[in-house]
Amino acid sequence: MDCDDCLEKLYAFLDQELGSNERKQVASHLEGCTDCGDNLAFEERFLKVIRDCGTSDVAPAELRRRVAERLRSDVPPTTA
Repeated sequence: MDCDDCLEKLYAFLDQELGSNERKQVASHLEGCTDCGDNLAFEERFLKVIRDCGTSDVAPAELRRRVAERLRSDVPPTTA
């Protein structure tokens, strides 16, 4: 596996979407390639920041309850 192949599969590797054989190939390349290892470290940090930003806000309990009620009802919500 060369660097282009590795970088093309990097997000799938991070998201654990590769098959066993491909995952081993990417991991092996990452262990021996400083440049791709640096890309991996950057992408891991990037994804962590995105995950942290996406989970910081929680809707109030009353709003969650009302949304759940609307989703369960047969009547579509109004826009007014």
